[in-house]
Amino acid sequence: MDAPTTMSADDGTSGGGPGGGNGWFTARAGLPGPLAGEAARPPGPDVREPAAAGGREGAASPDARLVRRTLDEIAPVADKVTSYFYALLFTRHPELRCLFPVAMDTQRDRLLRALLTAAEHLDEPEVLTDYLGRLGRGHRKYGTRAAYYPAVGEALIGALIRYARRTWDDATEAAWVRTYTTISQIMIDAAADDERRAPAWWHAEVVGHERRTPDVAVVTVRPDQPYPFLAGQYTTLETPWWPRIWRHYSFASAPRPDGLLTFHVKAVPAGWVSNALVHRARPGDTLRLGPPAGSMTVDHTTDSGLLCLGGGTGIAPIKALVEDVAEHGERRPVEVFYGARTDHDLYDIDTLLRLRRSHPWLEVRAVVDGRTQLPDAVREYGPWNEYDAYLSGPLGMIRSGVDALRGVGVPSDRIRHDSLEELVAAAG
Repeated sequence: MDAPTTMSADDGTSGGGPGGGNGWFTARAGLPGPLAGEAARPPGPDVREPAAAGGREGAASPDARLVRRTLDEIAPVADKVTSYFYALLFTRHPELRCLFPVAMDTQRDRLLRALLTAAEHLDEPEVLTDYLGRLGRGHRKYGTRAAYYPAVGEALIGALIRYARRTWDDATEAAWVRTYTTISQIMIDAAADDERRAPAWWHAEVVGHERRTPDVAVVTVRPDQPYPFLAGQYTTLETPWWPRIWRHYSFASAPRPDGLLTFHVKAVPAGWVSNALVHRARPGDTLRLGPPAGSMTVDHTTDSGLLCLGGGTGIAPIKALVEDVAEHGERRPVEVFYGARTDHDLYDIDTLLRLRRSHPWLEVRAVVDGRTQLPDAVREYGPWNEYDAYLSGPLGMIRSGVDALRGVGVPSDRIRHDSLEELVAAAG
């Protein structure tokens, strides 16, 4: 799915921030490297837009109220804030420019979304720790180091001071210091812990490249060392032709004995990574993989049925889930709805039909737009209230699919998909 990563604490100070030269930004305060990473908010079944800054003020802590007040003020000028942040960072610390993509178009919109996410969950330690821990581990692949934290912190506070003039005061600055001391330490600790267990990235040789349609390729790679992951998860991938540009792709199979990994890639307009993988990659080329991520995995402690909705190349992780159930020897019912715009786009239907012939507990239904929409097809069958639902595919399909599932009685906590914002950021 073209959807959708050794730091240690440093006790030295930054030598003075832009807002008064008080030198409070240590390596424990600030966000590292390419801000906002791969995820814009913690993944889960809720597809609502982020809550407004003042939506939970009654229960918020004093620091959360001050931070959200600042974010509320800068929201209308988000583009200016992020542009000024990067201008400060690269002007004062040009040595950090090499950590970022040559083209910053995709990168620029991630700063504010990361801040909104952290602020929204500031009073939810478990959610915040999970979210920031994933970012800290994911940022290792960018070459992030603890020494970069002061520089990023100075630029961040400098941008806030410039554009949050109405709400900025000593109390607000102190709240931001405490907030980002906490945020950065969570990320540092997660990265340091991950370093003891896994590399920052894996090199992977392309060993198979099959064009299924003019714009869809199935790419198989062999990592240079063991790559542990779960069916339904995804990784970030970088090609040699576009350094420092990473995109999300779901694993198209369950873990295999031979250690090979397969991805389904659709070339999208102006997509640097996707077009390189579809039209340029060949066996023998070497890619880089970030760590696995994602929570769209099967709970093997239950015998609930699986209801799977896959659209386009989003069928890749759905196929991996089917294989995972089969390998565990389970006989739980699995219902797959495979959506596509045209019959021609059902590029992997033969694979799924072969799986169906081998496993009587599996049902596969192809749904082609123009005859019936995927959510409408799901409503025709069921009931689904005892099923765990999994969705993977285009953003619009996930939104409409979640609405349809809720409408037929599937509880929200049994609907699984990866963050919608991740899918938006992953294009290309």
